[in-house]
Amino acid sequence: MISQSERAKVLIEALPYIQKFSKETVVVKYGGNAMVDDDLKHNFALDIILMKFVGLNPIVVHGGGPQIGSFLKKLSIKSEFLDGMRITDKQTMDVVEMVLIGKVNKEIVTLINQNNGQAVGLSGKDGNLITAKKLKLTKNKGDNQPPEIIDIGMVGEIVSVDTTVLTSLIESNFIPVVSPVGGSKKGETFNINADFVASHIATALKARKLILLTDTPGVLDQRGNLITTLRSEEIPQLIERGIIKGGMIPKVECCLNALEGGVKKTHIIDGRQDHSLLLEIFSRIGIGTEIIP
Repeated sequence: MISQSERAKVLIEALPYIQKFSKETVVVKYGGNAMVDDDLKHNFALDIILMKFVGLNPIVVHGGGPQIGSFLKKLSIKSEFLDGMRITDKQTMDVVEMVLIGKVNKEIVTLINQNNGQAVGLSGKDGNLITAKKLKLTKNKGDNQPPEIIDIGMVGEIVSVDTTVLTSLIESNFIPVVSPVGGSKKGETFNINADFVASHIATALKARKLILLTDTPGVLDQRGNLITTLRSEEIPQLIERGIIKGGMIPKVECCLNALEGGVKKTHIIDGRQDHSLLLEIFSRIGIGTEIIP
């Protein structure tokens, strides 16, 4: 049982951070187990609401890979991946758009609103938020041959971000919840990696923080211990040495891109821990890895 004095200490520790980050924008990429476990989903919604109530401007960008995979399976549509990206034909894209925008996004919005927050859901296609183009993957064939271009379907990369709709929602005291779907100038729809959507939005808004929720404690060293702080200049060597590897590489790259774009600090934290957002933002020690310029 936590004593009353310990509870007071927690509040006092949070106070300077509340004052420091008042009116600042924080972009949160929401994904992993935090989107599946009911208790974690509820606690995430409460964290976002509290951030808004104490003066921050949170923006949620969500994924939805497991939910998409589950729905495709129900429809007997095979899921295929290349380099961690879902190969997305027209039929699959229809399911992606339906699940991300029609189901996952609305569930998040509803959960926030049920707990006395004010959230509005949108996709990258709304208000021309995200303009995208087809992502082209290339594979080096060696022997001085031209690289092979691999078609993975309707997977996009971001061309530009127009923050007008986000700014309007923030000024009206709403919490934007964004699905990682974008449109091209030709009217095409693309599935986009949610980490990169969050990074681009944070850059476009010059957010104070970009926070990526993951299913790991953060960036780990060669012994499996958490690295609490990383400077951007240290990262290339850690990748070269194989300490940062696999799926952590694109997450770290998203953080680097955001820092180069003017975001002041980025974080990779464990979304499996209750109230991980509050612990990272409003406590001295934090719980994950902060990546700074």
